Amino acid sequence: MADPSQGNINNQSPQTEGPGMEKRLLMAFVLMGIVLFLTQYIYKPAAPVAPARQPAQTQPVSEPATQPQAPAIPAVAGQVAAGQEETFVLDTDLYHLVFSNRGAVVRSWVLKRFKDNSGKPLDLVSPAGAAKAGFPFSLEFGDRKPPLDVNQALFVPTPLNGGIGIEYQFSDGRVQLRKSFRFQKNSYLADLESSALLDGKPLPHVMAWRGGFGDRTVFAHANTLHSLYFDPAANKLVTQQAKAAKNGPVSSFGAYSFAGIDDSYFAAVFLPSGQSSFEIRTFSDQVAPTPGAAETPHLGAGVGGAGDNRFSVFVGPKDLEILRRVNPKLEQAVDFGWFSIIAKPLFLSVSWINDRWVHNYGWSIIVVTIFVNFLLLPLKFSSLKSMKKMQLLQPQIAAINAKYKGLSLRDPKKADQNQEVMDLYKKHGVNPMGGCMPMIIQLPFFYAFYKVLSVSIAMRGAEWLWVTDLSQPEQIPIRILPIAMIISQFIMQKMTPATGGDPSQQKMMMFMPLVMGFMFYGFSSGLVLYWLTGNVVGIGQQWFFNRGVTVPAPAPPAKAKTKKTART
Repeated sequence: MADPSQGNINNQSPQTEGPGMEKRLLMAFVLMGIVLFLTQYIYKPAAPVAPARQPAQTQPVSEPATQPQAPAIPAVAGQVAAGQEETFVLDTDLYHLVFSNRGAVVRSWVLKRFKDNSGKPLDLVSPAGAAKAGFPFSLEFGDRKPPLDVNQALFVPTPLNGGIGIEYQFSDGRVQLRKSFRFQKNSYLADLESSALLDGKPLPHVMAWRGGFGDRTVFAHANTLHSLYFDPAANKLVTQQAKAAKNGPVSSFGAYSFAGIDDSYFAAVFLPSGQSSFEIRTFSDQVAPTPGAAETPHLGAGVGGAGDNRFSVFVGPKDLEILRRVNPKLEQAVDFGWFSIIAKPLFLSVSWINDRWVHNYGWSIIVVTIFVNFLLLPLKFSSLKSMKKMQLLQPQIAAINAKYKGLSLRDPKKADQNQEVMDLYKKHGVNPMGGCMPMIIQLPFFYAFYKVLSVSIAMRGAEWLWVTDLSQPEQIPIRILPIAMIISQFIMQKMTPATGGDPSQQKMMMFMPLVMGFMFYGFSSGLVLYWLTGNVVGIGQQWFFNRGVTVPAPAPPAKAKTKKTART
């Protein structure tokens, strides 16, 4: 048996990514936005991959060679059944599979070039979940069902394709069943067929993958599972989560380009072979993610819908190049999120720099971050000039505030005070929100990098210096990157022009790096590396601005005229 640890291995997955992480990102930026925006009103003086790991699949994926089509079992009397349960082990360059003739199912589907988050060979099958909900390629029927549990029947196996394929047959005289699996030595594509007859008539069914799929060792893995299909009529990829089937299986029928199941990094997708339309059925099963844990809804998917089904099946990593060669529309299974218009070019840029220049994804992130910061330099300098002007206007703002001192917030004269401040800003070309602009313009890139690290199979297990996996937090007692980020944030905060004269406001703003450090401590190392690099670049840009850019001082406020008193 081939050693699953050999080959180009990407090991580990993020433990802290998932739907909850997106909420934490939103909370972080909402908090920063509240502090940056409201303090000017609270404090009136300030009013206004070892060597770099390569992508998992480095060789082109080709379509499987056409195999002779075995006819469906003829409807004749007689029995075809094995006397006992047997397993069949099949190895290719990419897979290690274990089949069982009990139900003609897959008991284990190991991807040789990947490991799970605990460092073990990545088995896409959940043994505990499948034992409850059914092992992959179990048959599920509709209203018309066979008179026996076919997934417990003992099929008769026949090796195919030089030992890298197998066919199973079963018959009890009324029910005739056949399944065949044909693989290639170096491809993530296989040929799959299934047929079912009841009393000589086709028996519609789907082949299901239930009970869990993918890397189950990642945090909140069940939330990353989807059923998916591509509808060419609508030119749209449709996905569903387990909650769609909470009241029972949900089916969709159509002439789809493909359909199947996926998680953040891996997919099992069926591509029709000669069928004009087929069914995808979504299941929700209560399964314990780990032994002893509470059961949670896990999505499952079944594909087929006819009495005789024939598909090409892709089971492997969601690598953009591999997916594109299987089916160009399959690229959409890699979900870059709301800012895909930024996230996908970022990923392609990081990958290009990694492949052509530095051969390490950590250094690639640093290079791209430096480029992005210099690309945004004109906007940043405009913001810094606005902040510098606000700093120089503080004496005049203080004079306005003194003029209206003692007014309550509900006093109508407060509107006059605010209007005078805004007129002053307008006169000197100051944007009172200028201090927020550096963070605002970084937000889309920050979220884009988050998505790249969450869904890019290339980043999964990518190493950089002491970091063992850029897609998850540092695996050391004290995480260095978040601490370095806090220090750099303090330095940059000190160098940035203070737009308020109130010491309490300045202390509150200096507290912001600690808040960000707390939020970033559980983020992916690659994400913290991106923000840290941006801070270091920002410190350099701020130093240059403070030394080399001058802003004309505003004219001092006119002194109030006083009446001369006559001498007596």
